[in-house]
Amino acid sequence: MICAYDEKYLDDAMRNLGEAADFALNDLGIEPEDFIKVFVGSGIADQFGKGVPKYVSGMSGIELVMEMAGKTGMFMEAPETEDYYDYTPEYWCGWIIAYYQWVTGKSFREIFNHVTLDEILCMYGTFHEASEEKFVDALNRRLASSDSPANLQKIRKEAGYSQKELSEKSGVSLRMIQQYEQGAKDINKASVLNLAALAKVLGCRIEDMIES
Repeated sequence: MICAYDEKYLDDAMRNLGEAADFALNDLGIEPEDFIKVFVGSGIADQFGKGVPKYVSGMSGIELVMEMAGKTGMFMEAPETEDYYDYTPEYWCGWIIAYYQWVTGKSFREIFNHVTLDEILCMYGTFHEASEEKFVDALNRRLASSDSPANLQKIRKEAGYSQKELSEKSGVSLRMIQQYEQGAKDINKASVLNLAALAKVLGCRIEDMIES
């Protein structure tokens, strides 16, 4: 097995990305999809994924978030304390995805091109008490199935919308859009009102979103 970087950094990496996700989502109220955009867009995801010591162990999760904000022009006041730890579902998401990236060697960009942080949050109930290897197996299967993305996902990305933006513009709930794209709900059985609202925003025909 060829891992992304030396294992001696792994515990710090998992803890720090967990802390970063928890702080960003719970304390700052940043949406999961926006957090990933900032993480990847700042370039820190690439450095973190290569095991650059400054990022995986040289700073806390809160410091990671502050540096992401600085690199992407997001104004943010530094918190009064940097002593932070809270094992929440959001913390687990950052913690487990750091492990997944390390053990598979995939880039964070590649991982999040196929799965959202919201989808990983949905896995918390099943996997937070399971071994890391079980999560890795489950996410590998999830990513393999995403090689043939849903028509809605393809059309949405071609139109340049995030799931959140499409939800806000169409009035269809974010969770419903996620379930259609994941296959958790059959879009072929969606209400005509939902399909029409999505098609209007995306500039496509209803039948373009239907799965064969």
